[in-house]
Amino acid sequence: MLNETDLYLPLSEYGFERRFDERGAIQWMQANWSKSFVFSALYAALVFGGQHFMKPRPKMNLRRPLILWSLSLAIFSIIGAVRTGSYMFHILSSSGFRGSICDQSFYNGPVSKFWAYAFVLSKAPELGDTAFIVLRKQKLLFLHWYHHITVLLYSWYSYKDMVAGGGWFMTMNYAVHALMYSYYAARAAGLRVPRPFAVLITSAQIGQMGMGLTVSALVYRWMQHGGCPSRLDNIVCAALMYLSYLLLFSNFFYQTYLRRHDNTVTTKTTETVKITKTE
Repeated sequence: MLNETDLYLPLSEYGFERRFDERGAIQWMQANWSKSFVFSALYAALVFGGQHFMKPRPKMNLRRPLILWSLSLAIFSIIGAVRTGSYMFHILSSSGFRGSICDQSFYNGPVSKFWAYAFVLSKAPELGDTAFIVLRKQKLLFLHWYHHITVLLYSWYSYKDMVAGGGWFMTMNYAVHALMYSYYAARAAGLRVPRPFAVLITSAQIGQMGMGLTVSALVYRWMQHGGCPSRLDNIVCAALMYLSYLLLFSNFFYQTYLRRHDNTVTTKTTETVKITKTE
């Protein structure tokens, strides 16, 4: 018969999670969060400077580095999703939906504290995604670099204050990135991934943004009654960020999966009419 410990086995701490000093991490972020603006400025300069540098040069073949890069981020995101997801499930089960949103223990919980800090720090090295696009001379979307910069700025800004909603924001991002980077790794390795999987990833991203807006609205509502620690400026930033993501990802979904399908159907219909007229 399972005891309580067995039921919450996913919440058992590993040694490195138990030894992690979240107080030191939060203090460091409080003192250094503004460096995210420096990273963002350097990133923008390197991205657009890199595009200018690569313009007269042939694109690079970076398949192996891209496989390793995507695979490492996929593994990191999968583990992060499992660990934070287990903790969020525990909070949902014990404190309910409102408790899971207003909860601050995610930042110092026995399992989640390491992965919360790892999440915000990972937003800096994740900027390296764009190097592969620039060096391989692929199309760089506004959505791509805008998303990287704003997530970095917001996550560093929010972590230092341990604002409500962070558990939902980080867990959703880990889960979506687990799918996304696994897909990138498979594609880089030359594997044929069914088209519905790509549609699933973009749909999950749109769902994430919708949930992000919902959580932001609930934090604002419940903050008025106390017990849901946040600040108005943080909520406004989160809401604007998630709204912009929702619009951009929805447009990407339409342009990539719906409009192309409509154009393909129209082209095939036109060709059929031409063939019929010829016959």
